[in-house]
Amino acid sequence: MSESWDSIVVGAGITGASTAYHLKKRGQRVLLLDRADVASGGTGRSAAIIRQHYSTPLLVRLANDSIKLFAAMKAELGHDGGYRAAGYCFLINDTMIETACKNQKMQQGLGIDTVFLAEDKIAGFLPGINRQDIAGIIYEKLGGYADPVQSTQAYVKAFVRTGGELRKQTSARSLLSSGKRVTGVVTDQGDLSAGTVVNAAGPWAGPLAASAGIEMPMRTVREQDTIWEVPGTHPLPTTSVSNGVDAIYIRPLGQRRFVIGRGFPKDYTDVDPYNYKTTGDQDFIREVEIRTLRRFPSFAGMRLTDTFGALYDVTPDWNPFIGPRTGIHGYVDACGGSGHGFKIGPAIGRELADWIIDNKVANDFRQLSHDRIAAQQLFLGSYGGNRA
Repeated sequence: MSESWDSIVVGAGITGASTAYHLKKRGQRVLLLDRADVASGGTGRSAAIIRQHYSTPLLVRLANDSIKLFAAMKAELGHDGGYRAAGYCFLINDTMIETACKNQKMQQGLGIDTVFLAEDKIAGFLPGINRQDIAGIIYEKLGGYADPVQSTQAYVKAFVRTGGELRKQTSARSLLSSGKRVTGVVTDQGDLSAGTVVNAAGPWAGPLAASAGIEMPMRTVREQDTIWEVPGTHPLPTTSVSNGVDAIYIRPLGQRRFVIGRGFPKDYTDVDPYNYKTTGDQDFIREVEIRTLRRFPSFAGMRLTDTFGALYDVTPDWNPFIGPRTGIHGYVDACGGSGHGFKIGPAIGRELADWIIDNKVANDFRQLSHDRIAAQQLFLGSYGGNRA
């Protein structure tokens, strides 16, 4: 006889962990599975930049709600998630200014603390910057960064403390199904039954869905990041930076160390999520270094300390698939973060848990359902700066 649960959540990244915690908080019997460990997939290798600069009100709202949840982790979960409101700067040039300021006005209408600073005002926020070709910055006071592993572990520890069960090193090999109903998952240790299976498996969500004949139009692409240490004692940026002019992003790690990666637009390479290169390419490393030094001469002498390759699970419109699907019972999507997943994961988990239990959902959040594919209601205009 298989074990039985109200909900099984597959994938212990930030979205899966938040969903499992909030389902358990609502009184469900919940099992959280991961093929490896907590935050061992895309979440753990996220640059973890926190920002609200998006072009759709829904993503702005989810990012803002998540900031509140990041800030409250110590009080609610008993563990600090490493969120630091260090500020967020989005660098723009003349060709970007109209669209950026239009989005900023929309964000301000939603209560976001965001301001435009002209080119001659940015040196105080970004010391040592080369201001050539910079028209200004969009600055968010509550933007910044968090620790992706620490944040996810905070949810998982609170989940386990309140009676949820975590099973690491446990792969969901396939979905159990009967007709149009998903009834559980198959693992190497045996079959597990559930009223609801939440597919939060990130880049591995596609194969899991396909095991029950569920369509998942989602790419798996490789994302690279680098970590650098800058010598000296001169001032360096302390905010997170999306540099839309040079298409790079910078996230402080402390002690004059930074995560630096390539921002949009850039080429994306599809890979096998079970077999991909987990370190950076030499040409990528050199390109990042050149772009960084061109914009920040103060990084002269920057020394590479580490590189890593991660995965993005990318949907056709760069917005996640969240929620139940029409005609398929017992199955819920929570995947397709497309590079945004970490910063909106806490809010997604909370709202998704309410949708699962109460079958009630906000109209804007419902738009994230995979049903939008059949309805041809994709999110258009994915502008939002770098997808970091």
